[in-house]
Amino acid sequence: MIRGLRGPVSVMPEIVEALADRRPVVALESTIIAHGLPRSVAAETARAVEAAVRVGGAVPATIAVLDGRIRIGLSDDDLARLVVDPPVPKLSRRDLPVALAIGGDGATTVAATMICAALAGIRVFATGGLGGVHRGAEHSFDISPDLEELARTGVAVVCSGAKSILDLPKTLEYLETRGVPVLGLGTAIFPAFLVQDSGLPVSHLCPDAEAVARVLRMRWMLDTNGGVVVANPIPTADAISADEMEALLASVLAELADQGITGPAVTPFLLARMAERSQGRTVAANLALIKANAAAAATIAVAYSRRPLEDQIIRRQPPLRLKPLRS
Repeated sequence: MIRGLRGPVSVMPEIVEALADRRPVVALESTIIAHGLPRSVAAETARAVEAAVRVGGAVPATIAVLDGRIRIGLSDDDLARLVVDPPVPKLSRRDLPVALAIGGDGATTVAATMICAALAGIRVFATGGLGGVHRGAEHSFDISPDLEELARTGVAVVCSGAKSILDLPKTLEYLETRGVPVLGLGTAIFPAFLVQDSGLPVSHLCPDAEAVARVLRMRWMLDTNGGVVVANPIPTADAISADEMEALLASVLAELADQGITGPAVTPFLLARMAERSQGRTVAANLALIKANAAAAATIAVAYSRRPLEDQIIRRQPPLRLKPLRS
């Protein structure tokens, strides 16, 4: 039992022990498994991503909802229940309490995974790409709950930026308005999911995991209610050029508009069509960046789990005693 943990939550013993011992743990989402990858490789990829976390020195915690319980850590049987057709529902913040109340199953999005990770005390989370402000949001108001969750929940999200299908300038503007730091892990440029370079800057360049961990400590010492984006570009060998991506997007977005697809169905449709038209290159790139982000998240979780001397000194200082001003 994790101290202070409430509600319908089940945590695998290995993760309970790691958290109790203050060892590094990395949360992983399940929407990638259920909706983001072909069925033939989804379960295998989930285990490969967990393996990348372990190689990096941390304990993986893949999160989903099964039988109306938040599951932090999944068995092989649990994974098999997510890799089904039709897919289990995608659960974001608004959907999570409903799925728990009715005893349902579901795959957690970035926002829902952040909520569940925070419940268990997991501070670092690896995913593929963020949701964000959709193109044409000035008319549709289509903005991913991921952004609002980052403004309120104290979890670091390691990702390859935001998906190229989004309005990236507006996405970064939204994050700035809500006070969310966007750190570049070894880069000053915000990546665009399968594309390394969006042409847009991050708010701060961090040369390594230790630098990221220092920012996380200060962020949560000042304000425990906000998250951090850690942007980790897709490996160069697996990246898709900006020109090729724009050409793919133009054709797929036109088809999307013709069919009138909106809401949660947009991303799965786009990923499937892009995979078809790129002869599977986008799927291979997606697999590569997920594993790379998991490995990066593990190094950050390890660095964050260390308690440097200056951090210990800060925490041992007595609270400031402020005297009232004399009139």
